[in-house]
Amino acid sequence: MKVGIVPNLTKEEAIPVLNKLILLFRENNIECYLSNSMGKHKERLDEEVPEEKFITVEVMSEICDLIISIGGDGTMLKTAFYARKFETPMLGINLGKLGFLADFEKERLNDLIDAIKNKDYIIEERIALSADCECEERQNLYAINDLVIDRGRWPKMIEIRLRIDGREVSSFSADGIIIATPTGSTGYSLSTGGPIVSPLSSSITISPISPHTLNMRPLVLSSKQKIEVDVFSPTNIQVSTDGQRVHYYKSPLKISVKKAEKKIKLFHTKDYNYFELLRKKLFWGIDARKENQKNN
Repeated sequence: MKVGIVPNLTKEEAIPVLNKLILLFRENNIECYLSNSMGKHKERLDEEVPEEKFITVEVMSEICDLIISIGGDGTMLKTAFYARKFETPMLGINLGKLGFLADFEKERLNDLIDAIKNKDYIIEERIALSADCECEERQNLYAINDLVIDRGRWPKMIEIRLRIDGREVSSFSADGIIIATPTGSTGYSLSTGGPIVSPLSSSITISPISPHTLNMRPLVLSSKQKIEVDVFSPTNIQVSTDGQRVHYYKSPLKISVKKAEKKIKLFHTKDYNYFELLRKKLFWGIDARKENQKNN
């Protein structure tokens, strides 16, 4: 197996974890490559790495069987964006605050090696989003978590018109709208009152941001459906994908959103449990009264 490693160099713990991974891979005859961002920091590596082993994430996703990101959920999302064309399985080692997507803990590196050697793992497929912006220069956007259309720097609400499969759904005023995958349902969408959606489901969630009405609620659609959003604002409209790539467009703006052709593939050891993550990371379903009784 060929493994690519993408460390977030802004994280202090990334280099020690990277060095340990390189050593473990060498001891177990697993070929590994490093992202070219590490090429300028070779002096921080404990082991000597040949020059040809430093490659871009795009090339890595083409030639490797697994890509490991070392950082947090943001690092994982950024890496997945660059690796999106080849559906290469990914695993995230968590050094961040939440670690919901990058859920593998750095203390379990030996378990990772065992899983790879014994082929004792699962590959989970998740959908992503593709969006076409009909503007002066037509642009295609891609999102793993969510696509957010909002008022940006404009201090007031914007007007939004929503259509599904060409049929009118609603027109409303709001700060914006979130279109999320099941993976993104535990992110920004959740904070606006959207539902938690199992990552194994093939669905898309639409959640309004602070709508100026009491009856505009989140909507869950089939991923086979096409979403069209018309947006009107006195100033530029902000569109962001995964909270990382931000674009500004002139009003009015029309965006068409659908399921991306290629899926995201995540590498999990056999003991992975999504609902345990919900309880551990988001405290979902935990009765605070019972927890208080235990501590008293």
